Amino acid sequence: MRVMARIAAIHATHPLDFVLVSGDMTDAGLATEWAEFFDAVEQHPGLVARTILLPGNHDLNIVDRANPARLDLPFSTGKRLRQMRTLSAIAAVQGDRVRVIARNSGRLTQTLNEALAPHRPGIVDFANNGGLRRSLELEGIFEDQFPMILPPDSEDGLGVAILNSNAQTHFSFTNALGLVSIEQGRRLAAAVGEYPKARWIIALHHHLIEYPMPVVAFSERVGTALVNGSWFIRKLGPLGAGIVVMHGHRHIDWIGACGAVKIISAPSPVMGTTDDAPTHFHIHTLAAGPDGQLRLLVPERVEITGVATQSAG
Repeated sequence: MRVMARIAAIHATHPLDFVLVSGDMTDAGLATEWAEFFDAVEQHPGLVARTILLPGNHDLNIVDRANPARLDLPFSTGKRLRQMRTLSAIAAVQGDRVRVIARNSGRLTQTLNEALAPHRPGIVDFANNGGLRRSLELEGIFEDQFPMILPPDSEDGLGVAILNSNAQTHFSFTNALGLVSIEQGRRLAAAVGEYPKARWIIALHHHLIEYPMPVVAFSERVGTALVNGSWFIRKLGPLGAGIVVMHGHRHIDWIGACGAVKIISAPSPVMGTTDDAPTHFHIHTLAAGPDGQLRLLVPERVEITGVATQSAG
């Protein structure tokens, strides 16, 4: 709530172009958590119109917070339900603004909401009644919508490509694995190819590489970056000067590059903090450079002070 209020106050005096939420809108993809998320964002409709959501591993792949050993089978109805909740939430926020890539033509055609319209009755039926048959009828719908594309407003403007980087994992220990599929890479190249003079934000949840910093915890060293990060960086290579990659997941405040590809890792303003603890986020300014370059200017760090809580007495 504090974060959204602060962003809204900034937007009122210095309008923002995008508010990127790089995944993990929820802790475990629960309906109650999505309701809480929308309770927060719907208080600021002006920001919702500029917000871009993408799926995080907590939204999709957390099997059971109370039972780390629980296995989620590939045909799990619970996993499908988390996918449909996430996709429905994304559509509610940006469904009329982003476009998806047609499987047959490889071209940007329908908006996300238009693409989902034939599937809405099945999604609602599954959400209300569950069942393996209803779940199987929705197979592939989630994956087919990525990457979502927010097209540039001019031929040399700024577009946003929104990816799903969550691997299809079925066990609690592997829920954080990241992967960009070959099909997503193909669709991304096709979408960018429709706007050869545009600059691009490539938005995904997982980080592309492990960052050069000392860590101690085993969980910080294993299985957090994209499994095929090297391949994806090579895929982005030809676009390097004209793109910036933005991601979350790691909750590390880091800006750098891998070759020509500029990378921004977003800290989480809410993860691991309490109401009385200070937190922060960044406002990034991008500028068009010569020869199709996209320049990253010095970011503005926005501090949010903690709220004193009354101790029980």
